[in-house]
Amino acid sequence: MTRAETGASLLSIRHLRKEYRPGQPVLKDVSLDFPSVGVTAIIGPSGTGKSTLIRCVNRLVTPTSGEILFEGQDMAKLSGSTLRLMRRRIGMVFQEYNLVDRLSVIENVLCGRLGYVAPWRAFMRRFPPEDIARAFDLIDAVGLSEEFATRRADALSGGQRQRVGIARAIMQQPALVLADEPTSSLDPKTSVEIMELLAEISTSRGVPIIVNIHNVELAKRFATRIIGMTGGAVVYDGPPGGLETAHLHQIYGGEDFL
Repeated sequence: MTRAETGASLLSIRHLRKEYRPGQPVLKDVSLDFPSVGVTAIIGPSGTGKSTLIRCVNRLVTPTSGEILFEGQDMAKLSGSTLRLMRRRIGMVFQEYNLVDRLSVIENVLCGRLGYVAPWRAFMRRFPPEDIARAFDLIDAVGLSEEFATRRADALSGGQRQRVGIARAIMQQPALVLADEPTSSLDPKTSVEIMELLAEISTSRGVPIIVNIHNVELAKRFATRIIGMTGGAVVYDGPPGGLETAHLHQIYGGEDFL
């Protein structure tokens, strides 16, 4: 049976703490479990630790203490080649896209396979035919026509760039996707389209997605679960329908956050 069928957690975070300065924790004893399905949205004010939490999971940030149990490994303790192997299983979608501007769309998508090919192949950009075929399929799946494949990344709009970033993450064939503010640089219409795409990918490909997002309405519309954070701690964890005004006051403070 799969994890989804048994209800087992794909990712378990235990007593996670992060201090950039001694005695000033950005994350305070965070413990969470994430299943193998669905979209989880993490909301909260700027500086409350949302991005730090996501980046601790794939070790772009090293936690001060705690456990990050992913597919039987404690990510907090890994280093070197073992960490690189585990990172292949976690796709990442970035706020500022993190594309290579001088490369084409297809080359950027194929970057999702860098951890799987020999270094000389990566350097020469010589990928197996099956990877190239899959990259073309993903470009279509994220809503870009085939003509975009040969365009340079720096010739794309923000929404198009983010679609390429999503295709690159899925190209890894990840067990988990992390999305760090994927809509904050986009206009409202494009933001809806990107969240629709992430939700559709999560459902159709069976990939759980954890998204750090400022827009509460988008979180409520597209997530299956919402985690509300403030001051480095979790203060709400539940379904979108259970998120009430009182919770938002606790998360964001005051009466004027809307």
